[in-house]
This record gives sequence, structure tokens and C-alpha cells, in this order.
Amino acid sequence: MQLNESEARAYRSEGYVLLKELFPPVVLAIFHGKLQKDLNLKGDPAFLSRTPLLTKPALEVYSRRYVPMATFHWGVTPVAAAVAGCELMPTYAYFRVYQKDDVCLVHPDRAACEHSMSLTIELADDKPWPLCIAKDHADLHEPAADQGFRPGEAYAELPMRAGDAVMYRGVNHRHGRIEPNPNRWSAHLFLHWVDANGPFAEQAFDRVAVEQAMREHP
Repeated sequence: MQLNESEARAYRSEGYVLLKELFPPVVLAIFHGKLQKDLNLKGDPAFLSRTPLLTKPALEVYSRRYVPMATFHWGVTPVAAAVAGCELMPTYAYFRVYQKDDVCLVHPDRAACEHSMSLTIELADDKPWPLCIAKDHADLHEPAADQGFRPGEAYAELPMRAGDAVMYRGVNHRHGRIEPNPNRWSAHLFLHWVDANGPFAEQAFDRVAVEQAMREHP
């Protein structure tokens, strides 16, 4: 993983940055294969999600269900902190496989995603699929998702291949994948952090969401 200071400056000023070739694709392909084998992803319907942000069901695995993903998350944290320019604490991470022609509605993230990274793991047909991010920084307070960006809303279109990552401030910049997925399938990893000394520090390790889930399902 190699970063340069211009990437860090871009993130701190714009709220997002494309990190080309952050990981060798072969390393991510091995991670993907091991995850599928360890969890029998295609054979276990428990991992099939019908997330409202997507137009098709997707395979999803959260880091609390797969320890190697949590370890990977910790391993990437120093790199993310170097880009963000502050001490970061992990909140949660998850892996997702999109289907062909799927889209992801334009949305902001919850507080646990103050600093986020979208990492492309594998593309079945090696066709770049862009992540689109609104250029304006705003306090969004999680409004409803939209089919696309609003009239007059400027956004950046960031094509991604396997090994590429986009780091973005998920609570301040609406984002989504508005073009249909051109691949038969695509695999992605999403990693989230909060500033250890920032306004969302209580979200570290996703404690708020975990405590709420425990109250709802004791």
C-alpha cells in the first residue's frame, strides 16, 4: 500500500479521493476465495441480503461474522489515518457481491461511517464500475436515498478496478453507483472509521449499533 501526500491533501480538502492500485488484485482475489470457502457463501442463504439501497439481492458478510475481515480492517487503519490526517478507530466493515445490472441508490451514511473506504475486490469481467460522490460537503443527517443525484448537484465519477479504493467522508457526501453494474458480478469491501477525538467517537467498534441490537433482541 503506497500513498502520496497529494492524495491526503485531496481527501482533506475535497472529502473524497481515488486511491489507485492500493492493493495488488491477486491479494484481494485470494482473500475473496478464502472468504467464500470458509463461509460457503453461495450455499448459505443467510448471507443473501435484500438491502433497500440495491435493486437486486446481494451477498453480504459483516466483519463481526468473519474474523479475518476484522483483522484486515485493523491492518488498513494506519493507511486510512494517514489519509485522513487524524487518529482513527474502526467501527465496522462488510463485504458485498453485487449482481449484473445492479445499482446502488444515492445516499449518505450513518455516523459510524465518518471516514469510509470502498475497496474493489474483484470484477468478474474486469469492467470498471464507478462510484459517484457528491462534491458538496454537507451535514446530511441521513435523508432518504434517491435514484440519482438531484438537479444541479455536482458529483465526481470515480471508475474503479480491482485493487482500487475510494476513501470518502460518508456522513457528509452523498454517494452511490448510478450506472448498472457492467460485470456478471463484482465483489467489494467497505471499511468504516471515526475520528478518535471527533464528534462521533462513541461510534468506535460500532458500539451504538451493537447495544441497540442487544436491546431489541436480548
